[in-house]
Amino acid sequence: MTMRLTQLANGLTVVSEAMDHLESAAIGLWVNAGTRSEAEHEHGISHLLEHMAFKGTARRSAREIAETIEAVGGEINAATSIDHTAYYARVLKDDIPLAVDVLADILTNSTFAPEELARERHVILQEIGAVLDTPDDLVFDHFQAAAYPGQPIGRTILGEEESISRLTSQNLKDYLDRHYRATSIVLAAAGAVEHDALVAMAERSLSSLQPNGTMQPEPARYLGGEHRLRKRLQEAQIIFGFEAPSRRSERYFAGRLLGTILGDGMASRLFQRVREEKGLCYSISAFHWAFSDSGVLGVHTATSKGDLKPATALIVEELQKITDGIFDDELARAKAQIKAGLLMALESPAARAGQLARQIMVLGRPLALEELLADLERMTQKDVAEMAKQTLASPLTLAAVGPIGRLPDTSSIAGRLRGSAVL
Repeated sequence: MTMRLTQLANGLTVVSEAMDHLESAAIGLWVNAGTRSEAEHEHGISHLLEHMAFKGTARRSAREIAETIEAVGGEINAATSIDHTAYYARVLKDDIPLAVDVLADILTNSTFAPEELARERHVILQEIGAVLDTPDDLVFDHFQAAAYPGQPIGRTILGEEESISRLTSQNLKDYLDRHYRATSIVLAAAGAVEHDALVAMAERSLSSLQPNGTMQPEPARYLGGEHRLRKRLQEAQIIFGFEAPSRRSERYFAGRLLGTILGDGMASRLFQRVREEKGLCYSISAFHWAFSDSGVLGVHTATSKGDLKPATALIVEELQKITDGIFDDELARAKAQIKAGLLMALESPAARAGQLARQIMVLGRPLALEELLADLERMTQKDVAEMAKQTLASPLTLAAVGPIGRLPDTSSIAGRLRGSAVL
């Protein structure tokens, strides 16, 4: 596999990795703007813009956009995250020029017709309603808001009914003009792709984009806090969280290893102790969310109201234990899991294209696999134990949805973590 990178005259970056054994390619435009780029009155506009990009351009109707790609057997889609927005397609190698043309068209020529906006606004309001009816999704929204209160990074990606209802076509155009600039966009492709040809396509289709990078988002400030929502449900959804390394941190892999050892997979500490040994929950896992300048480590579980208190006590006990250190076999297993994930991403053109684009936007350059693996292998038991101590000493974030009357108060949980309270 060969990775190549070129920057166009207007500042747009083109990156590709050839996978000679494939007959298809994944191509996408990644924009360095997401939910945290929104002003308060624009809450939800990044996601709305992602939807509206497929609703018609000066050259194609909404139906023609879909039919053009599907007529050659391809797929096209988009996604919004806190830091970025992506528009991507998967096609056979002979149809790469078509995919680039369509993706460039929706990014540079969307019309945002009022009648289409009204329909799509209604669709997103339904999507918001679906989340409100899905507690295992809703609890993560509440967790993000509690970890980063009063900040763009803490807002939901979908927006809220009030904010979505008042956004106009002009708001979309203004947001697009501010943030969708060439220096903030990466055209990434992986698979059966020829780099020089891809650069020529980008020059034809995307040279009209203005330079001048996007405004920098408000720096993230992890503060911690809580959000509890009592609902009549069979299970309680709970997340405990703490501050963790950002993607730019030199200790990023220490955070990932800590999350993996705690709760990634059936061999993890939390799964074995809370679910397998004690049967106190149906599901339990840990995660490390690494944003560009901040991060969180979280533990998520779903349990019955009767098991809520003992499950919480056992989770806190396991969190305390990991600050004492980790075992050789745990570290080796966690490194193998992360390494396998990195290597498997190389086998998926879509995953690889996204990986390259995000590395460029967050780190300023694509990272060689050897460099990533070296950073991972450098992490020692001491590094992970120190990470655990520092992480668990940070302010606690608690989000809970469901029958949570027996959930201990946040100060008691935080005190128990520090050995000064009993649950």
